[in-house]
Amino acid sequence: MPISPLAGQPAPASILLNVPRAVTAYYTLTPDASEPTQRVSFGTSGHRGSATEHSFNEWHVLAITQAVCEYRVRQNIDGPLFLGIDTHALSEPAYASALEVLAANGVDVMVAKNGEYTPTPAVSHAIISLNRSQKHGLADGIVITPSHNPPDSGGYKYNPPHGGPAGTDVTGWIESRSNELLKNKLVGVKRISFENASRASTTHQYDFLNNYVNDLSNVVDMDVIRDVNIRVGVDPLGGAGVHYWAAIAERYGLNLVVENEAIDPTFRFMTIDWDGKIRMDPSSPYAMQGLIELKDRFDIAFACDTDHDRHGIVTPSSGLLPADHYLSVAVHYLFQHRPEWDAQVAVGKTVVSSSMIDRVTAKLRRSLYETPVGFKWFVAGLGAGSLGFCGEESAGASFLRRDGSVWTTDKDGITAGLLSAEITARTGRDPGEIYQELEREFGKTVFARVDAAATPAEKEILSRLSPAQIKGTELAGEKIENVLTHAPGNGTPIGGVKVIAKKGWFAARPSGTENIYKIYAESYLGTDHLHRILQEAQAIVGDALATFAERELS
Repeated sequence: MPISPLAGQPAPASILLNVPRAVTAYYTLTPDASEPTQRVSFGTSGHRGSATEHSFNEWHVLAITQAVCEYRVRQNIDGPLFLGIDTHALSEPAYASALEVLAANGVDVMVAKNGEYTPTPAVSHAIISLNRSQKHGLADGIVITPSHNPPDSGGYKYNPPHGGPAGTDVTGWIESRSNELLKNKLVGVKRISFENASRASTTHQYDFLNNYVNDLSNVVDMDVIRDVNIRVGVDPLGGAGVHYWAAIAERYGLNLVVENEAIDPTFRFMTIDWDGKIRMDPSSPYAMQGLIELKDRFDIAFACDTDHDRHGIVTPSSGLLPADHYLSVAVHYLFQHRPEWDAQVAVGKTVVSSSMIDRVTAKLRRSLYETPVGFKWFVAGLGAGSLGFCGEESAGASFLRRDGSVWTTDKDGITAGLLSAEITARTGRDPGEIYQELEREFGKTVFARVDAAATPAEKEILSRLSPAQIKGTELAGEKIENVLTHAPGNGTPIGGVKVIAKKGWFAARPSGTENIYKIYAESYLGTDHLHRILQEAQAIVGDALATFAERELS
């Protein structure tokens, strides 16, 4: 898709979110349950939408929350529910709607002390911390966030007692029940006023911030960061962790500067992303121009997205590191500097993440667990301590505590950022320099992702691509060695196809959260070879869509 002329520029006033209009739309517009785009739909990271487009309104939140309450009863989940929100404009209204339903259903809800915003990893950490010591009265959680999506977006994620993203068996039931409630105009939804819900005996305050911050030294070596006194710069991007960083610096005595403490639901301090929209994506060089400018002022700098489950790392040597580069460095470092981890602990990655991770993992003589896109596939392994580090191409990662036990089962941008500081302090080299060493040992890769618009019907056909539709025997001049429609790690369908040659590969899959499809490609033979792979991949996808269109017309 074409790059906007605004990409990388400061946000002009003309594109800023009209916050009163968005909030009014949340309360006044009602979704049409017969219209697919207005129904509840759980993608790879929960339900997301826009109030003005009738895809994230009060009715959605009321219906989803009632469905969650009913799911808890069906599964005998009777412990507290941890409720967190980020800083998007629709998150506060959605929080109020959710609490009204939770209280009416008699759910013990743990809300942030003093109305603090709550990062996704802090919710996961809270669930795991409570459930670790008991077999009954297990906790679960809700995070109201659309992650890094634009300011007009709203989002809703449910984390069961394992602490991570809910699997499709769970979200499928919640989605179906939510849409049934929408169809019946919310008949069956229990609700009390927000004032009464806030004062209910079942609503409790919980100190997410200090419970999370005080435990960080058990997952990251905070002492070495402090003792070496490296200069650390952080940009929270106006997100849910904005007040966590000062607390981290004070608690551990770090030379850490928070560059931006603003909370503004228009996110006017961002630079424009590739498509002309404001998007708090810490892995986008267009959105991260402000962070990139910090590279010469600090030994390491990093940012997190709005709910702080994704990371972006900026180094003096390389500027903004591509997500896969940092994941490769993290694997290389952690499995050599965590002596208490079991020798059988494996590495988790998604099928669209760089093959550099494969090569580093093999050199370390560790097993590789490759899954479809979605962090939910790593939850069981992280919870059991059998996966030491898990990462995905979209800059999400989590890893075990230093003693080899579970930290979080959801993505954690805070610990990913702090790990980059630990690496820099301990090795005397920033992650960009270490990645350059990996390239000298394993070869240099080039990677690209291409997005294109796709209707829901087109996305459905793309999700069913099969090896039979790959007609050729070569990919960009190389013999095709493998065609995958199921992930090697768990045998689960990847919702698309991955074609692999010796020196390059591509994967094609529809987005789980937007009306686009994505083509990922990587080459060890340079940019020209990468472009050939992308061209052939786009032709394969185009043929699949054409075949679909012909069948619909016949």
